[in-house]
Amino acid sequence: MLKLERKKYNDDDFVSLVKDLDCELFERYPEFQDDNDFLNIVPSDARVVVAYDNGVPVGCGCFKDTIDPGEAELKRMFVRRDSRGRGISKLICGELEKWAAETGYRRMILETGVRQPEAIGLYESAGFRKINNYGEYQENGMSVCMEKVLIICKQNS
Repeated sequence: MLKLERKKYNDDDFVSLVKDLDCELFERYPEFQDDNDFLNIVPSDARVVVAYDNGVPVGCGCFKDTIDPGEAELKRMFVRRDSRGRGISKLICGELEKWAAETGYRRMILETGVRQPEAIGLYESAGFRKINNYGEYQENGMSVCMEKVLIICKQNS
């Protein structure tokens, strides 16, 4: 049974999944990954979601604040290879969007890479659209940046 849990940035399962993500990114971008490690640091106030399949952590993602108070950046989306093709990444992305909207964010942005067509497809199917590269990614030809306007949800008191 698949279950999504909201976690903190230092959760052991999240940290383990992010290590797997970093290994996969190094496989896809060996010439760039060492130089981009600083872009992948998860701040202590990031909101994290971990997906569990029968109690085993299989995927994750998070979002963090940007310089715009109404904007969140989606980061560290990952599903283990043996769990792909089951819609887990779409569920994680949806939960992160929901959490961001509950928190009052109006917009979510993200950066992915040109060598990750499955990620680009996921985000497009979730309603993200390509935008000009932002921030540290402006001059990076390997980056693809996207955005989505969020529907604001107020949590019930």
